[in-house]
Amino acid sequence: MLHRFKTVYQHATAEIIEKKSRFIGHAFPVEDEAAALAFLDSVRKEHGRANHNCFAWQFGEQSLHARQSDDGELAGTAGMPILDYLRKEDIKNTLIVVTRYFGGTLLGTGGLVRAYGRAAKEAACAAPVIEKVLYQKYSVVCSYHQSGKLQYEILQRGDICVMLDTLYTDSVEYIVLAEAPHAAAFANFLQDISSGQAAVTPLELVYCADVGGKIVQF
Repeated sequence: MLHRFKTVYQHATAEIIEKKSRFIGHAFPVEDEAAALAFLDSVRKEHGRANHNCFAWQFGEQSLHARQSDDGELAGTAGMPILDYLRKEDIKNTLIVVTRYFGGTLLGTGGLVRAYGRAAKEAACAAPVIEKVLYQKYSVVCSYHQSGKLQYEILQRGDICVMLDTLYTDSVEYIVLAEAPHAAAFANFLQDISSGQAAVTPLELVYCADVGGKIVQF
C-alpha cells in the first residue's frame, strides 16, 4: 500500500472557454481501472453530443498503471496533456475527463494542448487535490493518573501521529493515528513511557487526509 500520495478529494467539474469551444473538466477519485471506466462511461452518456471526451488516469506505486486517450483530437493534443498534468503534480488514483464542445474555430496543436491541460488543472483544483496518508489506528487505554503524561507525549509527536478522540469512563482511552511506517515504534514508545501499564491496541489501517483543517478518514 502507498504510504502517502496526492489525489483528488471528490468528483468535481470546471469549465473553460477557448475561442468559443467549451472544455469541461471532470475529476474523479478512483481506486482501480474498473471504477475509472465506469466514471468515463457516465461522462460519455451525459455528454453524448460533445465532439470529444478525452481522458487520462494513473494509479499505484510509481504510477505504473496509466492510460490516456485523445478521442479523435489531433494525436498527442488532448489525453497526453491531461496525463502530463497528473504526472507533473504527482496526482495518483485519479481520472480526469475533459469534454469538448467545438465552437467553430480551430485551435491548432498548441492551443489544444494548452486548453486540455488547463481544463484538467481547473477540475483537479476544484475537487480539490489532497494528500492521503496511511495510518495505523490505535486504542490507548490508561489510568487517569497516567493520562496527562501520555497525552502530552502523544501531542509532542504531531509530526507522525494525530490524536483523533478521547473517551472518559473508569479509565481514559485515546484514539490515535500513527503513520504506518512509524506505528510499531510509536506503540513501543507508549509502552515504555507507561512502564507497560497502558493498553495499546492496534485497530485498523486507514487512509486519512487534512481537508480544510479537518481530518477525514477514507
